[in-house]
Amino acid sequence: MYKKILVPVSFEADRNAQGAMEIAKALCGEGGAITCLHVIEQLPQYATQYLPPGHLEGAKAEMVETLKSLVADVDNATAVVVDGHASRTILDFAEKNAVDLIIIASHQPGMQDYLLGSTAAKVVRHAKCAVHVLR
Repeated sequence: MYKKILVPVSFEADRNAQGAMEIAKALCGEGGAITCLHVIEQLPQYATQYLPPGHLEGAKAEMVETLKSLVADVDNATAVVVDGHASRTILDFAEKNAVDLIIIASHQPGMQDYLLGSTAAKVVRHAKCAVHVLR
């Protein structure tokens, strides 16, 4: 069983966040902790100027609430929303927080990804801990 589990969550339609949380609950050892993480990708400056004032803050608050509902019935689970590049931020967060398992949902890949989504593939290749990929 694992003591510190990280579940990166994407809000894309083909990702199974609930399934990843179920696996995390099953693999979390007694006294363990689960962190549900969403990374907000940086938008280019030229794109943000066309957004209404407060849009990004409102979207971030909505994501926090969605993550909180995802972890509401899970003991010792927290929801975190951060800004950054998805794969690099997930890997950095895992290393800084001594995570021993990352559970990441992957989308159905296209030819450019072939076996895994690009974020999942980078996490699998570079993580310093165990990684469970959910299809």
